[in-house]
Amino acid sequence: MSEPNGFYAANMRAVPTGDLIRPNRKTNGVGVQAEDTRICVVMVGLPARGKSLIAQKVVRYLHWLSIKAKTFNVGQYRRTATPNPSAEFFDTSNPEGERLRRAAAEAAVNDMCKWFSEGKGLIAILDATNSTKTRRRWIQERCTAENIETLFVESKCDDEDLIMSNILEVKTTSPDYVGQDPEAAAADFRNRIRNYEKVYQTIDEDERDLTYVKLIDVGKQVIINQIQDYLQSRVVYYLMNLHIKPRSIWLSRHGESMYNLSGKIGGDADISERGEAYAHALPGLVAKSVGDGRKLTVWTSTLKRTIQTARFLPFEKLEWKALDELDSGVCDGLTYAEIEQKYPEDFAQRDEDKYNYRYLGGESYRDVVIRLEPIIMELERSENILIVTHQAILRCIYAYFMNVPQEQSPWMEVPLHTLIKLTPKAYSTQEVRLKADIPAVSTWRGKGTKAEHQEADGTTSTPTTSG
Repeated sequence: MSEPNGFYAANMRAVPTGDLIRPNRKTNGVGVQAEDTRICVVMVGLPARGKSLIAQKVVRYLHWLSIKAKTFNVGQYRRTATPNPSAEFFDTSNPEGERLRRAAAEAAVNDMCKWFSEGKGLIAILDATNSTKTRRRWIQERCTAENIETLFVESKCDDEDLIMSNILEVKTTSPDYVGQDPEAAAADFRNRIRNYEKVYQTIDEDERDLTYVKLIDVGKQVIINQIQDYLQSRVVYYLMNLHIKPRSIWLSRHGESMYNLSGKIGGDADISERGEAYAHALPGLVAKSVGDGRKLTVWTSTLKRTIQTARFLPFEKLEWKALDELDSGVCDGLTYAEIEQKYPEDFAQRDEDKYNYRYLGGESYRDVVIRLEPIIMELERSENILIVTHQAILRCIYAYFMNVPQEQSPWMEVPLHTLIKLTPKAYSTQEVRLKADIPAVSTWRGKGTKAEHQEADGTTSTPTTSG
């Protein structure tokens, strides 16, 4: 099955020219001058509405696009003075709790303003409930005085199932409840929510001078007001594609290919005999990892090795041109030894700056990130997706979910015949790897080393793919 017609942008394949593209260091990666815009994204909402998860996702997305961003979590500042508070701490009739919470907010905002003034980034996320009009107006006035734009993002949710799911996650992952009995933690957290509900004020008409986005019931309704510029629009576009329902994403490379065996890069090779064995084993790995019999949608590239690998999976399948392997241009079909011999300067330049290096007539990792953005948007909208694709593509997708720095992502090891399960949480992304008991060549090499096969027994042979 081919891609949906609605995703024409993801179908576009960039084939730029030139051997090495080094980005303009004065820009943030999307062509916006660093001194032009500074934005504070202010989270708003009751506890258990996914604010920290949204904040984490926004920062991760911006980093992936080469836009410097940072989260300032008021709860972390508050924990310095009150590491494990009970629900009573958050009662508005508790003056000491109110004083400490205000002090934590002021410390977070002060540090954020300092971070901006030192030129360390373009977008900050102020992660807190910010549940009253008075608190939001104070933040807006403070930011205006510092020449910082504000974008308020309210997560408003009355879905009891989702709220309960978030409460269950908080009791096991929140720093406030480390080492505590899970049921006692959940009960205390419910009481904390009730205390906030007493004073909570949603963003409404008397704040229409503010720039804001309201995400209602996990994106079922989105209200947008007074969006000012390109970067704000970029953040809003991303927010409109988010959902905060619990879910996992599964990633796998194709089975070992004939090009993997011969050490050639690129191409449209068939899978090898061992790759065929992995294709037969993959449904069992998926069933073991998914565990509850739910259905997945399988995404592959348009290249034979991914389609062949996924063909025994009993799920709907979609082919995406955007998931095709990094285009190696004139080096397509060559081994690394041949590339080093024919293009020695390019071989060295790629080692020096692998993320930005662009193959002659081909692509860089930076180019791949640009063409993968529609894939990321669709992933954030979707549930229960298994992606079977290629090494460089999985490095970029994995780097997005795990917030891996760009200079490191092209060197990550993503082994063949391995299923990776990623589960986004409020404070991190959990990872589980299931490796099939099927040998395969290693296609990974470290920076500055020769690319050689690493067979299952540890021996080496001819140079191999690095992606």
